[in-house]
Amino acid sequence: MLSNIFFDLDGTLTDSKEGIVKCVHYALDKLNCPCPAEFEDDSFIGPPLRVTFKKFFNTDDEILIEKAVSLYRERFSTIGLFENKVYSGIPEMLSSLHKKSFKLYVVTSKAKIYADRIIEHFQLSTWFNDVYGSDLGGRFDNKADLITFILNNRKLRVEETVMIGDKKEDIMAGKANRTRTIGVTYGYGTKGEIKDSAPDYICNSPQEIQTLLIELC
Repeated sequence: MLSNIFFDLDGTLTDSKEGIVKCVHYALDKLNCPCPAEFEDDSFIGPPLRVTFKKFFNTDDEILIEKAVSLYRERFSTIGLFENKVYSGIPEMLSSLHKKSFKLYVVTSKAKIYADRIIEHFQLSTWFNDVYGSDLGGRFDNKADLITFILNNRKLRVEETVMIGDKKEDIMAGKANRTRTIGVTYGYGTKGEIKDSAPDYICNSPQEIQTLLIELC
């Protein structure tokens, strides 16, 4: 029986690509570091910013990484977080699951201060029990650690919990905590990435998520 539904944010609830990509390029421009054509924009979406910039610069230089993160947030905090839209079918899915008495949570690597604003801006907060994200300083950048914290803090049963996301990091974080997992194919992870991460279930739309969860409850 499932009771607790953990939703990733970017690529699962909202299409945030425009804002994220523009803010990444803003940071790179400020650092006079052009983005090579082979570095795909979608690779910036999902993992924590520090992980992404570390990979991009191929460096352990924490000063450079923190400067890039700071510049990214300079634009994101005022403009980028609203260059975003809710995927079609998400409000209807959340409403239906809420009526079925599921406990819904946002579980994202995005900083909580921004995730809260996004959920409020798009009027999704009425359906969620809470929103969880990382701290600006980097605590809970690792989503597996964040899920562990939520399970312990909320005293939730692992066997009654599922993690839903569009990237392998979402699936692996759920698996690390022994929750069930659902990979979605309409976000930023490729279908191959989702399949290779071996989630318990794969859904191609919010409607499929809704139908599956109601069947499993």
